[in-house]
Amino acid sequence: MYNSDVEALDAFAAKYKELKKEVAKIIVGQDEVVKNILISVFCDGHSLLIGVPGLAKTLMVHTIADVLDLSFSRIQFTPDLMPSDIIGSEILDENRKFHFNRGPVFSNIVLADEINRTPPKTQSALLEAMQERSVTIAGKKHKLDLPFFVLATQNPIEQEGTYPLPEAQLDRFMFSINLDYPSYEEEINVVKNTTAPRNVELGKKMAATEILYFQQLIRRIPIADNVLEYAVKLVASTRPARTGSLASVNNYISWGAGPRASQYLVLGAKCHAAINGKYSPDIEDVKAVALPIMRHRVFKNYKAEAEGLTVDSLIAGLL
Repeated sequence: MYNSDVEALDAFAAKYKELKKEVAKIIVGQDEVVKNILISVFCDGHSLLIGVPGLAKTLMVHTIADVLDLSFSRIQFTPDLMPSDIIGSEILDENRKFHFNRGPVFSNIVLADEINRTPPKTQSALLEAMQERSVTIAGKKHKLDLPFFVLATQNPIEQEGTYPLPEAQLDRFMFSINLDYPSYEEEINVVKNTTAPRNVELGKKMAATEILYFQQLIRRIPIADNVLEYAVKLVASTRPARTGSLASVNNYISWGAGPRASQYLVLGAKCHAAINGKYSPDIEDVKAVALPIMRHRVFKNYKAEAEGLTVDSLIAGLL
């Protein structure tokens, strides 16, 4: 496809700019959110989007799927949702033979809307799909179409009738991305654009084969030993009751991030460097992706809760 990795990285940086420009035709602002979702796509990771209703989470995911020319399905998680509603089930056809009816998980991008509204049994149906890129029905393994991403949403306000995601499933998400309200100017633009006749045609800026190629390219980016060591030390510094642990960590953190955080920090830093036209990541690239990668892997204790400290502020202190 390209003569060298350097040429491919130049093309990737240019393609990323095109993607952002195309997404901006529909999504006003939220640059950091779009950037992190695209980084997770090119790192072959999943993302958890946390924000109040009405911040265009669903529209954003749908727009990114359109621009990337990927198949898209949306699953509205409810308390009565069953695992078979997600992964599919075997049904008896007219010839009295069992036929596998594929569920909505068989798409390139799956939007798991309000994932914490469904019981753990159904949440766990996504677990194998997210980790193995396959599902098992009646003892038979079915491979999912690649690339495959789960972009899940959560409402941080209303917690009645919800089932918090287990730590094992939270850890499967590369990023936990917080969406905030738009600025006054951005909200003016949103209201203008959505209350007047508007027909926007989105261009297909990348195909599935290109995404798979760029995912491998990101992994081939070299990283200096000192940058890799910084990423691992940063993750290790979140773990309390260890030699050299900071007082703030021992006092306020009950459980720190695991090795998967280190892996994602290195991958995320490589991709962050690539989209900014660099051929190798530095410590600033690690810091740029640290917060969304670590915030759902570090758990504060009751003392931090009582003193009104957030996980984000504790991680910012380590940075």
